[in-house]
Amino acid sequence: MLKKYRVNVNGQSYDVSVEELAGGQTAPAATPVAAAPAPVAQAAPTAAVAGAGTVKAPMPGTILSVKVSTGQQVKAGDVLLILEAMKMENEICAAGNGVVTQIRVQSGTTVNTGDPLIDLA
Repeated sequence: MLKKYRVNVNGQSYDVSVEELAGGQTAPAATPVAAAPAPVAQAAPTAAVAGAGTVKAPMPGTILSVKVSTGQQVKAGDVLLILEAMKMENEICAAGNGVVTQIRVQSGTTVNTGDPLIDLA
């Protein structure tokens, strides 16, 4: 006998068919729901860079500390600020070399995904 279920895993929806085998064992066969992309392993968060070098929040959270100042030169990989999200401290790093032209947040600022944090030139 074949039973069908819909299962949500990490926001992804799957249709699952489970076939009952002799002896009470089951053999699952999972297929993604139409138009639902397969889940992809998440890499460590990195700051999004857009347009003229605006570093944007990769996730919602609270700024714990800003590690740079206006006019400071930074290199790719330098820590710009610390963002707390889900009780974890995340280092937001520069994606490329540049000079800090504007800091748009301060310690204690709550941000959403995509909010501008720091401008680099």
